[in-house]
Amino acid sequence: MRPLQFNNRVALSYCNRQDILIGGLITLLILPLCLFIALAIKLSSPGPVVFKQYRTGINGRKFKVYKFRSMVVHQEKSGSVTQAIRNDPRVTRIGAFLRRTSLDELPQFFNVLQGRMSIVGPRPHALAHNEYYKDLVESYMQRHKVKPGITGWAQVNGYRGETDTLEKMQKRVECDLWYIDNWSLWLDLKIIFWTIFKGFLGKTAY
Repeated sequence: MRPLQFNNRVALSYCNRQDILIGGLITLLILPLCLFIALAIKLSSPGPVVFKQYRTGINGRKFKVYKFRSMVVHQEKSGSVTQAIRNDPRVTRIGAFLRRTSLDELPQFFNVLQGRMSIVGPRPHALAHNEYYKDLVESYMQRHKVKPGITGWAQVNGYRGETDTLEKMQKRVECDLWYIDNWSLWLDLKIIFWTIFKGFLGKTAY
């Protein structure tokens, strides 16, 4: 959560504290679930429990985002990131459930505690996707004026998961920019509420 007026240090500090406070509370509550998921991943397929990937954060700074590993260990071509598609053979059985329910995103609360992500904000994309879309979608890089979030306005409006067409990415970016321009604490609370009840599940989550 963060204010639109970034030069307002008091408001910015307040919202950062809110993220740390809420993120810390949620982390404590989900810790038993995270341990159970980690054990299930470890027993079901070889490889690390947590998947780490560089993403772009606020002001274009790179950071490592954490997710529960949902795919078999594989190598991508240098500089490319292949999005998951429906019935993707790389996705494990447990991984499919985690992706469908967004439980694979839970480790990102540690990113929030590190101060690198917010609970609500534009979802961080892979670096290769940023390079690809920045010249195709108007104002694409404006998404990085704020901290990336675990959930966002785009996600609760149905624009999550695979972006297999340029139009889908354009719609997602439009939602992100609308959020930045219309930020309020009340809007963040609404997004969190909608995420709990409808944002975690979706036909495009695979």
